[in-house]
Amino acid sequence: MLAKLTAKNQLTLPKSVTADVGPAEYFDVETRNGQIVLTPVRIQRGDAVRAKLAELDLQEQDINAAVAWARQAPGQAPVKSRRKK
Repeated sequence: MLAKLTAKNQLTLPKSVTADVGPAEYFDVETRNGQIVLTPVRIQRGDAVRAKLAELDLQEQDINAAVAWARQAPGQAPVKSRRKK
């Protein structure tokens, strides 16, 4: 089966090929022995969010304070976090 690489370096995969591997939005791309190998990757968005929250050391009370701040009326005093330092 042929697929054409465009001038913008894009490749359209045939539906029959993608149907065989199931739904995937992202692919891991590597070269192996002169061949391009695509492996479907399932992104766990929830895990990525939790990892970022842990990296930033954000706690539930920080999120609650941010939501309260975003919902406040213009000109209202800022909401202070009750997080213990």
